[in-house]
Order: sequence, then C-alpha cells, then structure tokens
Amino acid sequence: MPRTPVKSHQRLSIRIDASQKELLMRAASIQSTDLTDFVTRSSVSAAHAIIEQHERLILTEQETTYLLNLLEDPPTPNEKLKAAASSLPSRP
Repeated sequence: MPRTPVKSHQRLSIRIDASQKELLMRAASIQSTDLTDFVTRSSVSAAHAIIEQHERLILTEQETTYLLNLLEDPPTPNEKLKAAASSLPSRP
C-alpha cells in the first residue's frame, strides 16, 4: 500500500518480541495497511484517548449539582482565602 507523504520524518525505534510483531503485522494486513501506518495510527489514537481521559472531569449528577450551587452561591471567603488572594500579583 502506498505511503502518505509527510512533511517531516521522525524515527521511533521499539523492541518487541516476535509474537507481538506477528500480531501487529496480522492486524495491519487485515486493515490493508503496512506495519508502520498501522502502529502509528493505533498508537496515536490510543494517545488521544488517554489524554482525553486524563484531562476531562466527569462528575456524577450529585457532584454536578453541588458544583453548580457553589458557582451560583459561593461561600463567604474566610481569612485564609483573603490572605491568599491579597498575596497574588495585581493584574494590569
């Protein structure tokens, strides 16, 4: 299968055992692609999923209600919070 041209090439070397390589080659063959494209596509997809899971906060209905109530009616700042706020640099 022809390769898609890319603007710059970076090389990534990995060591895997023969059975893992055979498995990857079989999966690449099933998808009618070469090993490099299959591994790149699969690993980039997995990386996106992992990053999304890490950066997204999922709340229960109860937690969402609690957070929305805090935003609508925040508690009165205590002395510790006031001190922390006053120590921040002023914005222009």
